[in-house]
Amino acid sequence: MLVLGIETTCDETAAAVVERGTDGRGRILSNVVLSQIGEHAAFGGVVPEIAARAHVEAIDAVIAEAVQQAGCTMESLSGIAAAAGPGLIGGVIVGLTTAKSIALVTGKPLIAVNHLEAHALTARLTDHTPFPYCLFLASGGHTQILAVRGVGDYVRLGTTMDDAIGEAFDKTAKLLGLGYPGGPQVEQEAKAGNPARFALPRPMQHRKEADFSLSGLKTALRLEAEAIAPLSNEDVADLCASFQQAVVDVVYDRLRAGLKLFRESCGAPAALVAAGGVAANQAIRAILQKLAGEAGIALVLPPYAYLRDGVLVFKPMWLYWRRGLIGGGMQVFSYGVALWAMTLAPIALVAASREASVLFGTLIAIAVLREPLRSARVAGALLVVAGLMLIRLQ
Repeated sequence: MLVLGIETTCDETAAAVVERGTDGRGRILSNVVLSQIGEHAAFGGVVPEIAARAHVEAIDAVIAEAVQQAGCTMESLSGIAAAAGPGLIGGVIVGLTTAKSIALVTGKPLIAVNHLEAHALTARLTDHTPFPYCLFLASGGHTQILAVRGVGDYVRLGTTMDDAIGEAFDKTAKLLGLGYPGGPQVEQEAKAGNPARFALPRPMQHRKEADFSLSGLKTALRLEAEAIAPLSNEDVADLCASFQQAVVDVVYDRLRAGLKLFRESCGAPAALVAAGGVAANQAIRAILQKLAGEAGIALVLPPYAYLRDGVLVFKPMWLYWRRGLIGGGMQVFSYGVALWAMTLAPIALVAASREASVLFGTLIAIAVLREPLRSARVAGALLVVAGLMLIRLQ
């Protein structure tokens, strides 16, 4: 079985092809990722409108390259997978629309994939990690500790109360005048800095729940920087080192709490798995290794190329298909679109243009026509939103 996966949730346009062998295991045949760092660097962060336009310009060539590298054709594919969120809605629509077009033309099933579930299941593809395992998911937009008990079976043990870890790194870099993306810049500066110079807080430390909070740490760093401005190169390095050490200490403490909650609710974990771009940070990797050793469990760190979004999108589709949970066609896609449209419709009604209202209204109509909705509550909500859309267009 061959599956094409498309990923456009943030600032990378990606496509990959995976093959399921006769032994049931997956093999990555291609993984093409086009970064948009150059487009966003001048702004110090991802600009959603620029990201969406860049996806439109690049996605056809990226998909063609992935299929060519895999040595297959569109007709030989068994299905099409596309990330349906969480993510930047403009980029998500680009990827889903492209995937829908390919599925309609080739007559292949189309599956909308949860971006975070793809991260959660990466270890099953790269390392064949058995269930259940404890997942530390840390990226620019998400910070969570999850118990992964099976495909579609997850328990959230902890999450951030405010900023994600990657977001805190990026904002720290911007505050200190470093480049984008901020995480690697802060890590590089920290290597030459003194992590003990600034006494930064360790938020949520020693609490029994496994939640994170990074906002206070970020504010404390800003106050320290303002107190000694203008900053020398040494000051910047020391601030980065102090900030990174604080994050490392917080990760260690919060994961200890998370592993305790895991054992209480799910028994012993088979492994500690890290996913998301933050897991590429060497200091964080070192503390994860220490924690796994103390807990007596394996540490699974997928290759750096698979910590990012890229190849991840097709993994849940592949596993769901193996379990017979996907019937094919447009059904999963249309329900996912219905939920997205219903969630974002109020924004379109209040602030967006006439064109945006037409777009969301069209998505809702497609969802209603394509699938018998799963509950009266969703059906009623869709009808209300559709009615509001029509009123706006008068």
